[in-house]
Amino acid sequence: MRTAKAHAKGEEDIVLDGKLDEKVWQEASYTSGFTQREPNEGAEATLTTKVAFVYSDEALYIGARMYSDNPEKIKAQLSRRDNMGNSERLIISLDTYLDRRTSRSFAVSASSVRADYFQPEDEMGYRNRDYSYNPVWETKSNIDSKGWTTEIRIPFSQLRYSDSKKQRWGLNINRYIPQRNEDSFWVMVPQDENGWASRFGTLTGIKDISQKRQIEFVPYAAGSALLKGDPDSDNPFSENVNWKGRFGGDFKIGLGPNLKIDGTVNPDFGQVEADPAQVNLSAFETFFEEKRPFFTQNQQLFRSLSGGGGRSDRYFYSRRIGAAPSLRPTGNDDIDYAEEISNTSIIGAAKITGRFPSGLSVGGLGTVTAREKAEVYNADTDTYDEVVVEPTTTYGVLRSEQEFGEYTSTIGFIMTGVYRNLEDNTELNSQLNETAFTGGTDWNLRFEDGKYQLSGDAGFSYVSGSPDAILNVQQSSARYYQRPDASYLSLDSTKTKLGGYRGRLQISKNAGEHWLWEAGARVKSPGFDLNDTGILFRADDISSKAELTFRENDPGSWYQSYRLELSWDGSWNYGGTQRENRFGFDSNIEWNNFWRTFFNVRYSPRTMSDRLTRGGPLMGSPEEYAIFGGLFTNRSDNVFGEIFGRYEEDEFGGWQLAVRPSVRVNTGDRWEFEIEPRFSRQKNTRQYITTKEGGPSETFGKRYIFSSIDRSTLSLQTRVNYAFSPDLTLEFYAEPFVASGNYYKPGELPAAESYNIDRYEDYSIEDGKYKVNHKGDEFEVPADNDFLVKSFRSSLVLRYQWRPGSTFFLVWQQNRFVQEERNRFVEPGDLVNALGETGDNIFSVKFTYWFNVN
Repeated sequence: MRTAKAHAKGEEDIVLDGKLDEKVWQEASYTSGFTQREPNEGAEATLTTKVAFVYSDEALYIGARMYSDNPEKIKAQLSRRDNMGNSERLIISLDTYLDRRTSRSFAVSASSVRADYFQPEDEMGYRNRDYSYNPVWETKSNIDSKGWTTEIRIPFSQLRYSDSKKQRWGLNINRYIPQRNEDSFWVMVPQDENGWASRFGTLTGIKDISQKRQIEFVPYAAGSALLKGDPDSDNPFSENVNWKGRFGGDFKIGLGPNLKIDGTVNPDFGQVEADPAQVNLSAFETFFEEKRPFFTQNQQLFRSLSGGGGRSDRYFYSRRIGAAPSLRPTGNDDIDYAEEISNTSIIGAAKITGRFPSGLSVGGLGTVTAREKAEVYNADTDTYDEVVVEPTTTYGVLRSEQEFGEYTSTIGFIMTGVYRNLEDNTELNSQLNETAFTGGTDWNLRFEDGKYQLSGDAGFSYVSGSPDAILNVQQSSARYYQRPDASYLSLDSTKTKLGGYRGRLQISKNAGEHWLWEAGARVKSPGFDLNDTGILFRADDISSKAELTFRENDPGSWYQSYRLELSWDGSWNYGGTQRENRFGFDSNIEWNNFWRTFFNVRYSPRTMSDRLTRGGPLMGSPEEYAIFGGLFTNRSDNVFGEIFGRYEEDEFGGWQLAVRPSVRVNTGDRWEFEIEPRFSRQKNTRQYITTKEGGPSETFGKRYIFSSIDRSTLSLQTRVNYAFSPDLTLEFYAEPFVASGNYYKPGELPAAESYNIDRYEDYSIEDGKYKVNHKGDEFEVPADNDFLVKSFRSSLVLRYQWRPGSTFFLVWQQNRFVQEERNRFVEPGDLVNALGETGDNIFSVKFTYWFNVN
């Protein structure tokens, strides 16, 4: 195992200018000898790197010399923190607990840009990096005739370590040289092997340093002005300008070497980028990733259920906290106008996180959101009133994870809870559960140094509330207890509680030269529900999957690496109906010029759907296939491009085409441009419209109405970033978005389990409704479903870290939106028109100050 030794700094002050001209650097012990991981795994690094470590009572100092045979060609792009682009960089990774599992990394580019991230698992990949880890540290780089040098200062108060007299920390060092596509390491982990922190070398020599108790306060003052684009003169709550001022702050308090409390009071997230626009015609909610800083920090600890990425189920989905109020008072006949409240106020939140020498990681989070009242107005009586639109709500999450065994296996537990103080509010009582609790355990057993893994989880849920609230849970799109042909389910309108369970078991081979595989199964009972603190798209599910992968990581005559994969996914409901039967083939190739391509195929034979009728009987799902493809140029180039395409088709004439190219350009050493247009066309022959009473016995006395729809969507995401310095950046984001839908050929499901739609032939359109005469029955169906949506969202953020840990923000946001009942396809000119639509402008300013108390 490799070892580097740190030396005491002595009395000499180190000026962080990146020049290594202090005497301490001349006398320090430098470590070198780096090995390539890419492009030629196992070969000696083509350029020399030397790194030295010294320390004082207060901080760890790192000095490094990166030699270059052509210093004028060193890529040193200026950018904001955590965005190094394609700059040359050095990364110092520390396992300060020496637990051989977790690590904290500090990266610096040749232009002094910083990045930092926490890796909670013994995995090397980008998915294991938590960039919300933002300690306060300093660095400076300097380019000279030999290459470039850097100096780093990391206060011990920003690290966690044992209270031993002599410290031994895990260490790895990584140098990335983009112009050579070279990634070299002090300790190189081969691509066909697992592990990261468990492979580290050791940093020795640090001794007699006391654990610095971390006590930090970051108060803020913020103000904003909302300028309404088209205020309604009849609406007393629609003002031309709405001014707001806010005060609050964050704090961090270390509780010894192992625990830390993070808290926030009256948090402000005005600088956070808005979510992209979407048109959702499904029965399921739209999922958005968390962007608010307090909730992104340490978020990986609170995730469970196979990692919780993307649309996976999660016990804890922090976007529930501070979401828009549940009640919309304008639906009441006595209310003409209501005050707009976009988000529920978060009174305060705190979390405790830590890791013990035994390998136990713990976390707890508690949040209280305010009781929100919206002022309402009745125009007929010219009177005002207040309506409670969201109750006072308390959220809690507890999480623990214990590491054990030679190969760092883990077992974890999670508990979540919600309590809403409904105060006998009739409307809220009928919509919201009063209490909800979930809990579970998850495990990951590693064998042969992580080459094989047996993972899984088991959990429960329990919700309680009024009969109306629990009825809503039973009838939600996650389970549809009301399905008339689901004899194994029982809809009970008198229930005041509902419980369920889930379980998963998976075995996999994750390392080896060529062959990898995995197989698994999962169950979720019909009553299982996570949607008070977490997110769950589907209960009532029994599913299984299998994957077989062949990979080649040794470069050949035409490739750097490639990967081929066969997969199968199947799922059933608890009634034994198969809902999914999908076969897949995936291929990924990195070519010798470091361009990458992928090509994937999916095929699904006919199955049954228990969701298409949205609470109705089973309906046949067609045979369908899909192809995906993509091309990515060399990421180290100043101009990087990619294009992604997808085509899907089913046996009933439905199809979808989607194209997404993008280009990123780094010009000079300060500018970064990125443009990403997206276009999709879709024809769906079975778009759900509504359910009506009076249907035939074959559909249990109801009509399940469907229509064909032609959809088109076009958007243009644009980003422009300019860096005055690593601490002063200007970032611009804009997305014009247009989407259209044209409904035609209405019809109904002729019988349960049918694959067909019985299209209506005798109908007329009057007053936005289809007047239908079908098989002797006359009825009406909504016909005003066509839409043309135009949206423009943008943000301009000036961010200045004017001293370590203290930041000034100046923000301008736009939100323009219009929806029309039109049935044409979108055109490129609509993107330009979206910029001119009426909308709101928000101007914000925020000032934070970091107090460090030791």
